[in-house]
Amino acid sequence: MQIGNINLGNKPVLLAPLEDISDSAFRLICKKHGADMVFTEFVASEALIRNVQKTIDKMVFIPEERPIGIQLFGNDVNTMAESAKIIAQFKPDTIDINFGCPVKKIALKGSGAALLKNIPLMVDITKAIVDAVNIPVTVKTRLGWDQTDKPIVEIVQRLQDVGVAAVTIHARTRSQMYSGLADWTLIGEIKNMQSIKIPIIGNGDVNSAEVAKLMFDRYGVDAIMIGRAAIGNPWIFSQVKEYLNKGIITDDVDLKTRIDTCLQHLKIAIDNKGETKAIIEMRRLYSGYFRNVYDFKKIRLKLLTAKSYAQVQDILLSAVSL
Repeated sequence: MQIGNINLGNKPVLLAPLEDISDSAFRLICKKHGADMVFTEFVASEALIRNVQKTIDKMVFIPEERPIGIQLFGNDVNTMAESAKIIAQFKPDTIDINFGCPVKKIALKGSGAALLKNIPLMVDITKAIVDAVNIPVTVKTRLGWDQTDKPIVEIVQRLQDVGVAAVTIHARTRSQMYSGLADWTLIGEIKNMQSIKIPIIGNGDVNSAEVAKLMFDRYGVDAIMIGRAAIGNPWIFSQVKEYLNKGIITDDVDLKTRIDTCLQHLKIAIDNKGETKAIIEMRRLYSGYFRNVYDFKKIRLKLLTAKSYAQVQDILLSAVSL
């Protein structure tokens, strides 16, 4: 699959942009375990124009993370175009426009999935960004606003017309948020349209190697994007690759590997953010790293009170004897 000059190979597996999750440490861990492309957390156009440091920090990455896309959201044509120019100075491989985030603080302010109710504005924003920068522009969106309003076919056609390099479709509506089953039917229909020439990336409910292969085989997508299933579970990328390439399923990750990877993730985060902040943020990931580990609850409770890398390390190493 090709996005601009970026060759991602056959059936690539991408890491979704995840707010408060997909920082540099998380992206690097997922890259190490097979993610073909990663994306930053959401960058707010208004905050970027105001030079808010927290927003600037989200765009910082290192060469080992490439190929990488910086994801941008907002609802004003001029502000989005100016923000894209700022992002381009960081030299990401793509700028990805968020037209799919369903959370209230974004959608109810007219950004993210709200643009599904205003396709002309969505197209105008996209065209302005494509015209403003010399790097590939991609879009991530949803099927539509609700079950009665799914204009995704029209959206993809119009976005292609204004020059986007690829579209990622989360197979839910905004009203579904992250609940209910993802329905990839319309994604498959779009892939079967001869008029659609750009890559189509499928997203939603890809939580195992078997599901990933099914989505490639059944719907013909050019790539899949994995989000929530990768939280505390970076091995899902290598598992998908191994199943796609060799037909081998390796779901079981031993405890030592889980501990080593978790500690490596924490160490990178500490180097980036400092020990206190990294340890606090890591607490939300322990449930993923040690999912289904027998009798791990008491260890997790200790981890929630740890205040240093050394304490976390000692607590986790004690788990080996469980």
